[in-house]
Amino acid sequence: MSSLISRSTVLVGVAIASLLAATRARAQGDEHAVVAVVSGATSVPVVGPTSLGAPPLAASSPSPSARAQHLRGYTYGPVTEVDYIHVEYGHFNEYMAWVTSTWMPTMEAARKAGLIIDYKVFQSSPKSPDQPNVYLEITYKNMAAYAGDIGDHADEFEAVTEKVICNSACQDQARVHRNEIRRVLGTEVTREIISR
Repeated sequence: MSSLISRSTVLVGVAIASLLAATRARAQGDEHAVVAVVSGATSVPVVGPTSLGAPPLAASSPSPSARAQHLRGYTYGPVTEVDYIHVEYGHFNEYMAWVTSTWMPTMEAARKAGLIIDYKVFQSSPKSPDQPNVYLEITYKNMAAYAGDIGDHADEFEAVTEKVICNSACQDQARVHRNEIRRVLGTEVTREIISR
């Protein structure tokens, strides 16, 4: 009698787990995962016999993130932040002096500290004065490593900046001067998609 009660308890547990997994998959719009979950692709381990000599259920439930990556056919890669800058006419060399003497050494220190994986500077020929003519690009390993203004590593990034340049008050004063020769038109964050 107790084996029948434990078997029914296990089956109820499996049914509830399957329904919860199917509900999560459906909420994410993943109909393939719903079919896999409902058809019994997800199971839970059972210790001991389940009924008159029947073998226990096998444990074969991949993690939700592994299942999602398999179904979608891609994974996420590095994250790149691009600052769109318009340097005012006649001030390009002055701005580039700051980039090469301050920004690039700061980025190199951040790379050596493991906070970023790459950085680049690009010059462009804009079609109009309201478009960028300089792009500052910083690449992070992934979204978890992204510092940004509210990222998990913003404090670590600020510590490197203060060590290489100066304290935040000093940096604010320097920004006032840079605002006279350049305008930040915006910042864009992109994430690489890697095909599996």
